[in-house]
Amino acid sequence: MTHINQERLVKHFCQLVRIDSESKNEKQIAETLAEQLGELGFTVHKLPVPEHISNGFNVYARLDGKKDGSILMSCHMDTVTPGIGIEPLIEDGIIRSKGHTILGGDDKSGIAAIMEAVRCIQAENREHKTLELAFTVYEEGGLFGSQYFDMSHVTSTEAIVLDTGGPIGTIVTAAPGQQKIMAKIKGRPAHAGLAPEEGISAIMVAADAINQMKLLRIDEETTANIGMVNGGQATNIVMPELKIVAEARSLNGDKLDAQVNHMISTLESVCKKHGAEVEIESSRAYDAFVIEENHPHVNAIKAAFSELGIDAFTKGTGGGSDANNFNKKGLTTVNLSTGMAKVHTTEEFIAVSDMVKITEFVKHFLVS
Repeated sequence: MTHINQERLVKHFCQLVRIDSESKNEKQIAETLAEQLGELGFTVHKLPVPEHISNGFNVYARLDGKKDGSILMSCHMDTVTPGIGIEPLIEDGIIRSKGHTILGGDDKSGIAAIMEAVRCIQAENREHKTLELAFTVYEEGGLFGSQYFDMSHVTSTEAIVLDTGGPIGTIVTAAPGQQKIMAKIKGRPAHAGLAPEEGISAIMVAADAINQMKLLRIDEETTANIGMVNGGQATNIVMPELKIVAEARSLNGDKLDAQVNHMISTLESVCKKHGAEVEIESSRAYDAFVIEENHPHVNAIKAAFSELGIDAFTKGTGGGSDANNFNKKGLTTVNLSTGMAKVHTTEEFIAVSDMVKITEFVKHFLVS
């Protein structure tokens, strides 16, 4: 078993989660990591992103190695809310927050693991593969940091994202694409008590359309959901306008297109039937990826886990990550578990033993 400095790993992780970095406000964590990576000998580039994405920047870093091979490893620097004033507590080998915030193991556990693996490699003076890092802003809620990531410095053809949960050894090799749909239904107002028949109720039109849609689980690869419905002014007015925000996801691009077209055409035909108008905006949030079970990149990762006594396994997921965008940009990218648990809640936690295991994996993968 390779030696990991557990105390230093946990200390660095706790330092990182104490830095406020909710989505779009990553400047402080980005500056901190850029400085720390420089101290470890990385060549660091602060990659600008549009101002509406973040007050910070994406971080690209490179540490040349003497061994053959190169790998890009990636984590996101932002957290969901509530992520201000995080106070980590360690009890019985479990790290959690004091309870009023998330912990931030999503995704700072991955960052801490990578950097501790590098520290251990350097302390032992071990030869290693070339390591490239992509630390992204604003992953939560849209994968925007990886979408805008400048790939001009990247030379690797394969990547590992450290940003999922489950047992250590979980390898996500498939994730869906997502399309967002925003529809504004315009009916006609009328006094709800004096002349309701003169109105066109936007919510009744929406209800009719939603009732005719195939939603939730469509098949094993495809889902769809109406997430938000907003409208109305007062109880005595027939609702004149309503906004619907929906999504569809699928591992299959053709199925995703078909589901989106079904939802849009249903909205259009039902609105026409009721004499209402509809304005629809539809945009692809990110594309799906599916990597073959026997791909050499997957086999190499499984082998590294196996040599540490960990039985790795592949799986698909229903959620997106930066792996979606890096695959789209031409890198064969999988997503590995760091052991993060109950993410996006104030009950989030991570076991120290899992952090040590994923750090051991990163170290072993780089030196083997």
